[in-house]
Amino acid sequence: MKIDPPTWHPEPKRPDYTPPAGAVDAHCHVFGPGDRFPYAPERKYTPSDAPKEKLFALRDHLGLSRNVIVQASCHGRDNAALLDALRNDPENCRGIAVVDPEISDNALRDMDAAGVRGIRFNFVRRLVDPDPQDVSARLAARVAELGWHVVVYFEALDLDELAPFLRDLPCDVVIDHMGRPDIGSGVDNPGFTSFQRLMEQEGMWTKVSCPERLTTEGPPYDDVAPFARTLVEGFPDKVLWGTDWPHPNMKSHQPDDGLLVDRIPVIAPTEELRRKLLVDNPTRLYFS
Repeated sequence: MKIDPPTWHPEPKRPDYTPPAGAVDAHCHVFGPGDRFPYAPERKYTPSDAPKEKLFALRDHLGLSRNVIVQASCHGRDNAALLDALRNDPENCRGIAVVDPEISDNALRDMDAAGVRGIRFNFVRRLVDPDPQDVSARLAARVAELGWHVVVYFEALDLDELAPFLRDLPCDVVIDHMGRPDIGSGVDNPGFTSFQRLMEQEGMWTKVSCPERLTTEGPPYDDVAPFARTLVEGFPDKVLWGTDWPHPNMKSHQPDDGLLVDRIPVIAPTEELRRKLLVDNPTRLYFS
């Protein structure tokens, strides 16, 4: 399978905005290196290697303090690269794994000891073949016993189908990238209104991340900012932020992670909102 060229900016700017101490990048990835951590045979893309050393260097460059590393579909259910990164910086890293529904209790406990705090369900069919909802629900019940939560990734068009399933899960639910709203339809569109209703339920969280994937206009992503700001202001204790480095499957441009940091004051216009978004919320969910 052809290896994708690097999708991250080779020289991200140093941000003008200085994040507060303890700021968390709550959505990022590590890929490979492939000769040590092979990519999954069933993968639908092959990224260029983006190992933990590059992620940690970027964290320092951006003025961030901690990472939540999310298992990506190119590594399938082999979490070796993720666990290696967590064990190399246990104080500052936590993880979200993708696991086989039949995983043993001992394996889950080992992941918990390494810093895994949740599992990810990916319902984006162009990236994966999702498990049936009943299978995922049983797995969620098992990890809830560890105090873990579920991270879900889906397209906006799938919200109505998935909402009852998400509401019934026995643990907190973190929705990736604002549920991928239809940016061109504006913040008052029915889909985004439905998403906000889902967010009103106790235990629902969302990441106000990935404007580079959602934009119809390109950098600096002014068209996406009203969606993120609506969620930050409407649900200040239930929002997270992340870079999505190294931006897998980006075709349109290489996002500048320094610019993404500089967008934080635009979507979180007060110091209190920024502290909740970057420090208080992710610390409560991942590091307490």
